[in-house]
Amino acid sequence: MTDRPSLTLTTINIGSPDPATLAHFYARLLGWEVARVEETDAHLRNPAGGISLSFQLEDVFTPPAWPNTADHQQMMMHLDIRVTDLDTSVGFALGCGATLAQFQPQEDVRVCLDPHGHPFCLWLG
Repeated sequence: MTDRPSLTLTTINIGSPDPATLAHFYARLLGWEVARVEETDAHLRNPAGGISLSFQLEDVFTPPAWPNTADHQQMMMHLDIRVTDLDTSVGFALGCGATLAQFQPQEDVRVCLDPHGHPFCLWLG
């Protein structure tokens, strides 16, 4: 085996029919700064450093189904967001524009959907 090259995960990129709208949603939800908004992408800077979020224009976009079903668009990934107060955090997320998913798999997790239907989890930790 050869020596491992330097590989650093820097950004999670999420497909969106409207990158600016999704960037502003997650900026409000997470308290992050919108670093750049362009026609085809938008970028959030993590104030603590580390991994950032980016949103890329998808001209043909179908929101994923939650929970997954064989006959609908599959969820490719989701964000896990640790919270200290689940009820308050869910209320805040809803105020930012999220919706609460009907199916909730665990007592200490709440699955929400962002304005474009991507699931994300608020988990008590």
